Amino acid sequence: MTDPAPSHPLTDPIVVDSLGTDLRAAGYDVDGVAQALGDAAHAALAAGTWWPAQRACAAAQDDSPSLVALIRLFLLAEAVSESAVRQAFPTTSLDDLLRHGVLRQGVQRHEALGPAADSTFVSALDIRPYADDAGSYLVISDQDAGLRDGPVTHDHVLGIGGASISLARAVIRRPAARALDLGTGCGVQALHLHAHAEHIVATDTNDRALALARATAQINGMSWDLRTGSLFDPVAGEVFDLIVSNPPFVVGTGSQDYIYRDSGISGDGLCAKLIADLPGYLAPGGTATVLANWMVFDADDWQARPREWFDGYPLDAWVVQRELADPISYISLWLADAGETAESVAARANTWAQWFERNGVVGIGMGVITLRAKEFDDESAPIHVIEEITGAGEEVTGVEAEAFLARQRYLAAVTDDQVLELPLSTAPVLLEEQSLPGEQGWQAISHTVRRPGGPGAVLGLDEVSKALLAGCRGEVPLGTLIELLAGFHGVEADALAQAAMPVVREAIARGILHEVQRD
Repeated sequence: MTDPAPSHPLTDPIVVDSLGTDLRAAGYDVDGVAQALGDAAHAALAAGTWWPAQRACAAAQDDSPSLVALIRLFLLAEAVSESAVRQAFPTTSLDDLLRHGVLRQGVQRHEALGPAADSTFVSALDIRPYADDAGSYLVISDQDAGLRDGPVTHDHVLGIGGASISLARAVIRRPAARALDLGTGCGVQALHLHAHAEHIVATDTNDRALALARATAQINGMSWDLRTGSLFDPVAGEVFDLIVSNPPFVVGTGSQDYIYRDSGISGDGLCAKLIADLPGYLAPGGTATVLANWMVFDADDWQARPREWFDGYPLDAWVVQRELADPISYISLWLADAGETAESVAARANTWAQWFERNGVVGIGMGVITLRAKEFDDESAPIHVIEEITGAGEEVTGVEAEAFLARQRYLAAVTDDQVLELPLSTAPVLLEEQSLPGEQGWQAISHTVRRPGGPGAVLGLDEVSKALLAGCRGEVPLGTLIELLAGFHGVEADALAQAAMPVVREAIARGILHEVQRD
């Protein structure tokens, strides 16, 4: 019972099936945990505050002893008595839980409420309920630094986090015959792909990650084609309808301290190579979504590196920088999650900062890249949009990414004269105005129209374009509205049309204006 934890846990399919049976029988899912803890304690736990959940577990102990034991083990990192463990796992033996690296004998991470039993066990893995619109799952990964003593290991496998959730939301969800999850980790993206992809290939350089991804797939009744290797090496010669990747994108010295974040390639070379090689693996009409970081050498020109990547690039691309971090903030962010000692952090930070200084890196861009391959017979030029969108509530989603790329294609194909012939309608938007007090009362100095939920769907207007958008109700062609406005303001209609067209095109690009289809 005291054998060391295996480097490749949960390799026995029978044990994985038994484990899943016990967890589900106890109600260990998103709804069950939320009900046991209550809304307030559940929300606090999600935010990293564990003591309200401890109190809730104490109150729910008599009603749901097995569920409480599982919450204490896997979500609170508490020690649980042997009798409670055996009750929570009626079909999975304690020997199997220890031998396959699910549990270990040890001391609890947080002081429990109430006396601890003499013989106790703690979790060695993170098994976490997770749900999306398609279903409810269990995700198996390593415990993060906040739930363990000491630093994480070199082959540490991340669980569900902000980056993986952001990527999942940003993926264009269309039916796919073949999908690739490059750098799968514990398999979060593959879980999402299961709802709309017939065949899923998931790769990683970390054998431990693939072992946990295999367990995640099986415990959720799924089967993925798991392969070992770097970048596209495991899928040489193959093409996919959809590619998603949350790679080890951290910009650094080229060392590989932790596989989940460090690629072993210096700078942003890993992301640069991934982007460069990707077109050869994407089927006609296919899409890809990639999280990436890039070096910034001039804070006033953060786009320089992405422009270099996409110079002459054959795919449509929408690059959205969500954050620009200075080197100190960036280094601090990544050194905070490994659980290292203060001395180790200081030494690593110094080496990292010196590398940034030597290479002239003044910032690191962090964002999401959406790519789309043209259809087989499409000979049009690819479209590249590189921009910064940092507002809360303006995160890239798959629905918005697909619509944005489609609108860009539409605008590339339509002439200004054709736009003038269209009946356009304004989407549900908000008009925001800024005013200053004057002799005649409040005087508007700026007008902004915003489409809620649309990334970058913000457009500055003057008085004329403000009136033009207000008149776009899909009833008459745009050219007719411009003629009416020109007459009201006493200007030439052609001149007004020429001046308004950039605003109109941008409004269409951002989903603020759209064509009304006539029957």
